[in-house]
Amino acid sequence: MLLLAVILAIFVYGMTAATLGTILPNLSERFQLTPSQNGTIAFAQALGLILASLAVGPLLDAEGKKVGLILGLGCISLALLGLPRCRGYKNILFLLFLLGVGGGIVITGANALASDVGELHRASTMNLVNLFFGLGGFVTPFIAANFFARNWIRLCYTIAAFSLVSLMFEIVTRMPGPTGIHNFVAGEVGHVLGRPILFLLGLFLFLYVSCEVGVWNWLPRHLIAQGIPESRALNILSIGFALGLLLGRVLVTPILIHISAVTVVLVASSAMAITTYLMLRTRKPTTALILVGLAGISMAPVFPTTLAIVGDAFPQMTSTAIGFAITCGWVGLAVSSRVIGWIAGGDPRRLNRALMVIPASAVLMIILSLVIRATLHS
Repeated sequence: MLLLAVILAIFVYGMTAATLGTILPNLSERFQLTPSQNGTIAFAQALGLILASLAVGPLLDAEGKKVGLILGLGCISLALLGLPRCRGYKNILFLLFLLGVGGGIVITGANALASDVGELHRASTMNLVNLFFGLGGFVTPFIAANFFARNWIRLCYTIAAFSLVSLMFEIVTRMPGPTGIHNFVAGEVGHVLGRPILFLLGLFLFLYVSCEVGVWNWLPRHLIAQGIPESRALNILSIGFALGLLLGRVLVTPILIHISAVTVVLVASSAMAITTYLMLRTRKPTTALILVGLAGISMAPVFPTTLAIVGDAFPQMTSTAIGFAITCGWVGLAVSSRVIGWIAGGDPRRLNRALMVIPASAVLMIILSLVIRATLHS
């Protein structure tokens, strides 16, 4: 029941993570938004993710993961129910901020609960449950392209329905209580934040999330700018990238039983740098689909495996440490979205150059993973 609770929450978050990139072309057309405004909208979602992930870790350690999952899914449901009724740019900013708040709470709470449940094989367990993030990310653009025919309003209501079902399940599921509310003091938080390895892992997730969410939010617009039809572009995102994430986590789960988590993220970072660069250099739909899929497979193990490394390094105050690391990732979302939007400016044709931020970040991840390896073994 606990694993199912984690899986449902992560699945819903996967659906919401793909929402902005899926509906952004329609929102841009309806409200005449520029790429720069698109970047600001993505920044608003990132800001919600940042604030929620940073604040919710200590709350989860003090009050338990169930409180966080219920609160986060409630915010997601409200945002998605309100988005079809928005009247302009400012309304969109607020609702995407609220969606980010809900997502930040859910992903932190779900991964912290998964870390507790799969303590003996933490990296494998976290990759296993996070493959449902890829499944959720596949479902959103797939149904938008093949069933709703550009009806983004129906899409929002559909995802909200999934969120509400998950919310009901979290409410009725019995979960472990707080990890030690009587021992929760500010000094413990200071001890967690005082270890350099946490900042190295946080910086690593900063770079990684810059890459992954850059693909979710900007790839459809980039492909459309290359002359690929919108429905084909959304299918490339869902069938290629989302299924790549899904397949990659299935493949890596047994591997992590025999190979160290640090080695896995080093190899994955190297593959990311190559595949994302090639992905942005093609204009052929079939080639793009293959390369986007390979990029998804390369990225698949990085996020959950890095969080598993955090869990191993911080057996106490785990939620606080995971929340901090995830927050660093969302800062990467905020920064990369603003940078990509700024480089692209008002011309969608400049997205190709702007998106080179993704392979450049992957190269930095290779260097940082070597530093993390040395630090853990020192």
